[in-house]
This record gives sequence, C-alpha cells and structure tokens, in this order.
Amino acid sequence: MTVSIAASGDAAVAVDSVVPQLVSDYVASGITAQEPDLWGPAAESEAAVRLGWVEAVATSRPLVAEITKLRKHLRHRGVDHVVLAGMGGSSLAPEVIAGTYGVDLVVLDSTDPAQVAAAVGAELDRTVLVVSSKSGSTLETDSQRRVYEAAFRAAGIDPAERIVVVTDPGSALEQTARDAGYTVFLADPTVGGRYSALTAFGLVPSGLAGADIAELLDEAEAISPLLATDSDENPGLVLGAVLGGTEPLRDKIAIVADGTHIRGFGDWIEQLIAESTGKLGRGLLPVVLDVDSPELTADLHDVQVIRLVGSREDEREVVDGEVEISGSLGGQIMVWEYAVVVAGRLLGINPFDQPDVEAAKVAARALLEATPAPVAAAFEQDGIAVHATGDVTTGTTLTEALSGLLDHVGPDGYVAIQAYVDRGAPTGIPGLRDLVAARTGRPVTFGFGPRFLHSTGQYHKGGPASGVFLQIVASDSADLEIPGRPFTFGQLIRAQAAGDAGVLADHGRPVLTLTVSDVGAATLAIAGALRS
Repeated sequence: MTVSIAASGDAAVAVDSVVPQLVSDYVASGITAQEPDLWGPAAESEAAVRLGWVEAVATSRPLVAEITKLRKHLRHRGVDHVVLAGMGGSSLAPEVIAGTYGVDLVVLDSTDPAQVAAAVGAELDRTVLVVSSKSGSTLETDSQRRVYEAAFRAAGIDPAERIVVVTDPGSALEQTARDAGYTVFLADPTVGGRYSALTAFGLVPSGLAGADIAELLDEAEAISPLLATDSDENPGLVLGAVLGGTEPLRDKIAIVADGTHIRGFGDWIEQLIAESTGKLGRGLLPVVLDVDSPELTADLHDVQVIRLVGSREDEREVVDGEVEISGSLGGQIMVWEYAVVVAGRLLGINPFDQPDVEAAKVAARALLEATPAPVAAAFEQDGIAVHATGDVTTGTTLTEALSGLLDHVGPDGYVAIQAYVDRGAPTGIPGLRDLVAARTGRPVTFGFGPRFLHSTGQYHKGGPASGVFLQIVASDSADLEIPGRPFTFGQLIRAQAAGDAGVLADHGRPVLTLTVSDVGAATLAIAGALRS
C-alpha cells in the first residue's frame, strides 16, 4: 500500500509553493544521504549522529529472525504475556504496532502506583518483561524493572528467564543486564528515541507480542525509494510542507483518526512533532482529536487539520482547508519521520535535540532528594486541593480557580490537561478535554503523566509561550515501594508533577494543580465546574 496525501486550502498552497524549492535544494536525497548540514550550522553536530533512522529497514532486518526465535522459545515455555517498561520513544511505537496488528502488549509507561501494581499483579507466571531505555538511565523504566525483578523472585521465577532488555551499546543498563544474565538487544545509537519505531525499540516488544514485524519493514521499504527522490511527488516533502510551510503558519496540528486501520497513531505523531519542533520559542503543537471534537468546527485560524483515513482510492473530496493521509503503518512511519525533519528545516530549528526535556527530570530528582515541606493549598473543595503558580487567581471555589486559569488563554493560545493518574482506570478523565475546548474555543491537548513528559513536555517549555496548564494529580492512598530506592512510586509521580509545574512556572507558564483523592468523583466535579 502506498501513502497518499490530499491537501486543500492553505495546506495545498504551501505544497505548491514550498515543495519545488525543497526539490531544488535536494533536501530528500540529502536526508537519505545523512547530510548533517541541512538544518544549519547550530544543528550540524547533533544531526551528524542522529540520521541513522533512514537506514532502519536494512539495519533491522536481522532482528526479525532473532525476535521470532525468542518469541517461539518463550511461547514453548508458556510465556505469552508481554509487558513493556519504557517511556516516550521506547513505548509509543510498540503500542501503535501492537494495536494495529491486533496483538496484546501491556505498555507500562507510568509511575502511578495503582497502574504499576495492576501490571505486576497480572499473569506474572506467563509474563516476559521488555525493559527499553536508550540511555539506560530512565528513572521510570529503572523503577519498573526493579519492582518486576522483586516480583519474579518472590514468585520463585528467575528474572534472567523473563527479562529482555533493549538499550544502546555501552549504556549502564547494558552492563547491568549482561551481569544479570538478561537477553539483550542493542539498538542503533545513531537513531534518536522518537525516530526509533523501526529499530529494536519498536520491533522487539511488538514482535514478541506477535506483530508481523517483517511485513512492517516491507511496508517501510516499499516507500523508501520515493522518499529518497527529489520530486514533487515525494510524500515526505509534501507532508513537510503542510506541517511547516503554511503562511501564516498554522502551528496547531490537529490529528484525527477518521477511518484509518492504524491504532493510536496520533499519540506517536504527537511525540514526533512536539519533541522535534518545540524549541527556541517556535514549533508545532500536535493536538490529537476525535472526529467530533469541538476544534474541528471552530474554524480556528492557526489550526491545520490532518485526517488519517482508510483509503484515498475513492478520490472523495477533502474538506476545505484540511489534509487527508492514507497508507500502511510502515509507510506512514517513514513518511512522517521525513516530513518532520523537513518541517524542522522550514522552521529553522534542530529537529534532533530536546533541550528542555531534561529540566523536568532534574526538578523531580531534586524534590525526591530534598523532600521539601508541603505547600499549603489555596483551598480545598470536594476532596480537591487547589494550588496555582504565576498569575493564576484561584478564588475560593473550583469554578473560580478554573476560570482563573482559563482566563489566561490568549487568541493564539492552547490548554494542556495533564493527568497524573492511573491510565487504565475507567474514570472518564479524558472527556474533560472536549469540555475545556468547547469553553475556551481554543485547541486543548490531553496527556497522562509522566508519559507526556517524554513527548509534548519539550514543546511546553521550548515552544511558543502560549500555553496554560491544568494538572490533575491523584493522591493515592495505596502506594507501592520501589526496591532499592528511598522513595515510592507515589512519591515519584508526585515529584514529577511538582517538578514539571515548577519548570513551567519558571518559564512563565500559568499552572493550576488539582490534587484529588478520588479521581472519578473529582472528574465529575471538574466537569460540573467547567459547565457552570
């Protein structure tokens, strides 16, 4: 299946005006040849060691047989429940691949104690844990590994028989894993995390779960010659122009799954775009929407709608001003990776670094080490403790506090809802996104913490200073110890929320934090306050 793109409105104008220049500048062939000077002198050193993803299909082919062999070995021993401990680029692609191929993969990308406990407590006798970390030092992933090791030992299971590690060569995790006797897959160090979908990070967990990773690579290989060609028909150049070439720039990219067979693709695109472009006060904000989200009918001047559709074969008319994309999963992964680095060139930024991601990590670690005294809430209502930073006026009721935050949303602004809660619990909390969008008339993103810190977190600090932030933090009564650490999962996730709020405040971003004892009840209360 090829990748088909149909653009209209400002996006079509951008394609017509920008793509010929990209072709003339030999951008597509330059990316494929891994030329590091395409993004300017400031980005050259980073780009020189971050373009290995263009060769991912060839370098990953030998992995298919290794992964298949290990999967058969595990299945023969009755081990068929695959859990992935990973964050950001280590988790989002496997989640999409497994979902699209309809195979079961538990993605543990949280430090919420209830979510971690639920994962560890399910099917342990049939579980293989894949620990994925490029650096090998990711705090969340290290904590998840520790709790699984303890659980395996307590159940009389040798962790060496049940833990598989994916990491970069020479990382601290590689040595730890080899010393423990774990199976180790080494990834290509010249591929950044968010571009690693077709490397060991994407293929090992999804392949062990049963996805047809050989077919996935075939799909990517089929589109690669066109992506390497300096041509007006190159879908990577076309999509890159859509993302970064509109004039004036439509810098809010609405991603809508509307008939596509690819599951959860918007979340993967979200990280790829936000972490690649949100820096130097510039960037593109991806906003993952449903087909009936308020933003789609609001005719917002700075929003570019991109629909992921099932097929373009019927040549149906595209909604005026929108873009439609169809194609295979492997093909689209390659197209979006090319397109985002093309957009980076158009925006004048380095698409391979993430300078602001580390700030929240440092702040969280500092809070864990210092254990500062709790800050008194502005007030409490219905089991919700209210804190605010910056110029947010909280008032004395939840309705007033939410109004105090949302009053800061400007004509070019957006709202980010950040839920530090159990992602698997049926609380209805994602439904708050549409309520806030309808009330403000502006784009609203929704992310589970700390998952989003490895995704849109870069844009929040490094992109345009136009966001306001609503944190919802669960104060779980049931906590979970982290073996060998002086803090618990509950302490860790609350430190991550507080650390990020502090960094956002330091960047002048308004933050309202609602700490809740009952997430379901709090969701209803927040929804009521938003409607009033």
